[in-house]
Amino acid sequence: MRKNKVDVITLGCSKNLVDSEQIMRQFVANGYTVEHDPHKINGEIVVVNTCGFIGDAQEESINMILELGEAKKKGKIGKLFVMGCLSERFMKDLQKELPEVDHFYGKFNWKQLISDLGKSYNKDLSADRVLTTPSHYAYLKIAEGCDRTCSYCAIPISTGHYQSLPMETIEEEVRLLVRQGVKEFQVIAQDLTYYGLDLYKRYALPELVERISDIPGVEWIRLHYGYPAHFPYDLLRVMRERGNVCKYMDIALQHISDNMLKRMRRNITKQETYDLIQRMREEVPGIHLRTTLMVGHPGETEKDFEELVEFVRKIRFERMGAFPYSHEEGTYAYKRYQDEILQEVKEERLDYIMRIQERISSEINTSKIGKTFKAIIDREEDGFYIGRTEFDSPEVDPELLINKANRLTLGEFYNVEVEDAQAFDLYGKVLG
Repeated sequence: MRKNKVDVITLGCSKNLVDSEQIMRQFVANGYTVEHDPHKINGEIVVVNTCGFIGDAQEESINMILELGEAKKKGKIGKLFVMGCLSERFMKDLQKELPEVDHFYGKFNWKQLISDLGKSYNKDLSADRVLTTPSHYAYLKIAEGCDRTCSYCAIPISTGHYQSLPMETIEEEVRLLVRQGVKEFQVIAQDLTYYGLDLYKRYALPELVERISDIPGVEWIRLHYGYPAHFPYDLLRVMRERGNVCKYMDIALQHISDNMLKRMRRNITKQETYDLIQRMREEVPGIHLRTTLMVGHPGETEKDFEELVEFVRKIRFERMGAFPYSHEEGTYAYKRYQDEILQEVKEERLDYIMRIQERISSEINTSKIGKTFKAIIDREEDGFYIGRTEFDSPEVDPELLINKANRLTLGEFYNVEVEDAQAFDLYGKVLG
């Protein structure tokens, strides 16, 4: 066990990652050595930031806690603390079942952890973080919580009502990160498009993006987790007019049949969804759309699934993921419906629709051969530099593998000609 060392382990989404980076900064300010997701966990203090989204994520979090509990019994680590969505949602059960954990904190009261260690929480550092990403990009969380009532989603149970951060607070954080060398911002929230409605009584995401775009040093802004109903269309103008706003939108659509959209409580129809996508592509030529779809929600018939397949084939999303429905305690669907679709049927539908998407992705990537794109270099691996275009978000989208004919600098931009393509990767060379 290393004295005065804190190991922070983050499970789940990038919103959790921002919380971890903030608490790490507070530990550093109090004189600790901090490591994130270390290869060897041996800290005097270990903090697990958990995910409680669906069953698989919950299981991963619990298994990690159990593993660390055993390490604590053997004296390999010191105190064990748990925070995040899982403990926010199941606090009492976890306290009862996992006595090896020294203390549980929820999604929002992790600042108390610092005080409980006899240290001081530094409010002057509230916008500061220890970045766990490469130094040239960062995740920028602009809100907490969610006011949507989707049938399947347990996130509002953990995160509560939507809370937009003030624009001035966000701008201050961006300026701070730019001074630290960050060029690329992944703007995140559970629902980006709702931003501002609680604070300013209007949909304010377009204005916020413009204000971030105006900050010197901001090279790329990429938007994640939009919601299709009541989409703020002025955002498309901003995306079209601003060169540092990536032509990229991550918008979870979940389904297309009117039957399923109604059961899922998505507040949008099939035709409205098609109209939204058409308008996005007309107003922002070249936009790349990322979406997430769900199969196996209670009540999904073969006809519903066939409509979903037709939707995928017709729209040809540049980026698409899918997942099977998970029957989550406390949700509307859990209370209202039986989880009657067999797991094997869910998996078959998932595999089928992802095979279709793989072919579409391969065709879209192949169409890029011979074209030149601005790319940022993330890292260096054996034989290649690994970069991304404006259409590629870290960790979830295709990467651009660049040959080592030239010496490149990590975190810098280059013009890269695509020479070859696979379904989920591009290959290219730097021009000039």
